[in-house]
Amino acid sequence: MDPKPAGLSPRSTARGRPRTTTLRDDPCARCGRNIPRLAANWPEGRLCYVCYYNAVQTRGTCPACLQSRLLPGLRRPDNAPICSTCASIPVDFHCERCDIEAGHHRGHLCARCALRDDLHALLGREPADLALAGLIDALCASERPESILVWKRSPKVQALLRNLGDGTIPVTHEGLDTVPGKPTEHLRAMLQHHGLLPQRDPYLPRFEQWILAKLDGLPDDVRQPVQYFATWHHLRRIRAKAAAGAATRGPVHSAKQEITETVKFLVWLHETYQRTAATCTQQDIDEWLAAGPTTRSAIRTFFVRAKASGLNTQVTIRPRAAKTSPTLSQDQRLAWIHELLTGTSESLPYRVAGMLLLLYAQPLVKVVAFPTSIVDDRDMGMSITLGAHATDVPEPFASLIRGHLAARPNLRTGAGSDSSWLFPSTLAGRHLHPNTVMDRLRDLGVNLLGARNRAIGELVLECPPALVADALGYSHQVAFLHADKAAEPWARYAGRRLGGN
Repeated sequence: MDPKPAGLSPRSTARGRPRTTTLRDDPCARCGRNIPRLAANWPEGRLCYVCYYNAVQTRGTCPACLQSRLLPGLRRPDNAPICSTCASIPVDFHCERCDIEAGHHRGHLCARCALRDDLHALLGREPADLALAGLIDALCASERPESILVWKRSPKVQALLRNLGDGTIPVTHEGLDTVPGKPTEHLRAMLQHHGLLPQRDPYLPRFEQWILAKLDGLPDDVRQPVQYFATWHHLRRIRAKAAAGAATRGPVHSAKQEITETVKFLVWLHETYQRTAATCTQQDIDEWLAAGPTTRSAIRTFFVRAKASGLNTQVTIRPRAAKTSPTLSQDQRLAWIHELLTGTSESLPYRVAGMLLLLYAQPLVKVVAFPTSIVDDRDMGMSITLGAHATDVPEPFASLIRGHLAARPNLRTGAGSDSSWLFPSTLAGRHLHPNTVMDRLRDLGVNLLGARNRAIGELVLECPPALVADALGYSHQVAFLHADKAAEPWARYAGRRLGGN
């Protein structure tokens, strides 16, 4: 099989500026690249900052003296990491305060002690609020305190921490709500993750604020029915989901689209015909739907509620049926599987997510919310539970998952390493946002809906749709619809199996 058939061209998604390879008379002794800023001059030669940082982060048993220590040096000719004594590095890497052997970050302090000093300077030497004292301990306990030092360099972060420390901003959800922004949400997530603030749904408060902003400035004839629709239909339903601990991202996204399209329609109706939701006619509805994109059909829910409440019983909007069903060819699907298994055009977490889409037809909204507990890796092989029962994971995809589980990202900072998510987010205690994965795979060139349709279409050709539905977490109705599209009635399975034997 040609791994890259026509129409498939994986795009590189490498981030950042590549390091220069320009050589000088005194390049880095380890990587051989140009040294823009000298980090250290050891017996082996001059080191760049990247190689120096990697050196002072390496720990283990020195193969020369058999002591468990920091291993910044290299033994020649096998380049095995060795301790500073055996490498004749004239530096004592012990922190003068905690006496832990680590790379010096500020003077003779390790990064952890330097971070604690900085946090005390911002939050107070003895914070009055116990949550702040707990926050300092949690941040200083991170596996990679250097990342916290970089994070708090931001003037916005410093102002936020200083205001929390002096009591200007109470350490409560309501207090943090007064300072909206990414630094606040990052800090809120860490406080919740470490039990220093009670858990709160991240989408509901923002949805409530969004509704108020959406209604602001609308004519009364538009604002009143939209406010009733947003409050008594969508907001009440989403509050109930949040109270039950259910996910609210999807419902909030859908509600925003329906409210936005309803506002657009009612404003158009008001400005064009001076009519309202109560006096709207079927002709108005038909004209609006015919003259614009398919997203306009989202006003249907509003008029279903309007008919139920007696506001308008004259108009009817039928559910919209998709006219097309995008799909990849099987050759393209197999080529993408080959690329994600063996290629280097994307990092490991996104390759694993893409494989779950291409092999098991899993929607990425569902993929990012998988816990690590769905993976069962035993001596007889790996299985993954996506629906009612476990499904085998073939090699080499099983090895890909093992590699991802061994090095999940975003676990070395303030979130800690105890995340239960298969795809942890940079926000403590949360999983990756689905749009993050969707955008990365789209940038790579994957047709997401086409990949999912092809995957489930191929699966229902190999097994009865009911079994596929149970294994992958789909409804039986959806599985049989895909079987019908694949022109493979269930009655043919026995004949195929017998013929195959």
